[in-house]
Amino acid sequence: MKTLFDVLIIMGSGSDEKKMSLAKEVLDKCNVPSSSTIFEYRISSAHRTPDRTREIVWKAEEAGCKVIICGAGMAAHLAGAVASATILPVIGVPLTSDASPLFGIDALLSTVQMPPGIPVATVAIDRADNAAWLAVQILALSDSILKNKLLKVRKEMADKVEKADDKLQQKLADGREE
Repeated sequence: MKTLFDVLIIMGSGSDEKKMSLAKEVLDKCNVPSSSTIFEYRISSAHRTPDRTREIVWKAEEAGCKVIICGAGMAAHLAGAVASATILPVIGVPLTSDASPLFGIDALLSTVQMPPGIPVATVAIDRADNAAWLAVQILALSDSILKNKLLKVRKEMADKVEKADDKLQQKLADGREE
């Protein structure tokens, strides 16, 4: 079967799209022409559309999907519900919500506290970008082109830090000369 996509991104509601778009941006950035890193972007609720959510997951498996990223706020059961329906790696993104008095802590605890045997890798609150980076790392284990792209991005990140330090050191040196 031809792989149609490697990463499935599911968010619990349309209001999550802005925060989850960070994952889409990272996956877009890592899409190398000869790499198979393409993804599907969906909205489905663990509570309001549980059958539909499971169907989306099962179709993703049939399409060759390798990693699923789930973003949800408040009760945030989406990642756990998805993990219960598949053996694919599931990465949970706890999201803040205007309706939550706990500023995303509720979503974090709901996402990270899974029963034994049904794990969800969980990133920081609202860090859909890190969920995508983790998905890329998982895919890079069997994709040398993607691995090289990831190594290049990591080097660019390191270079940026070193340049910032050089600038700081120059600023400090200039200040001592006066």
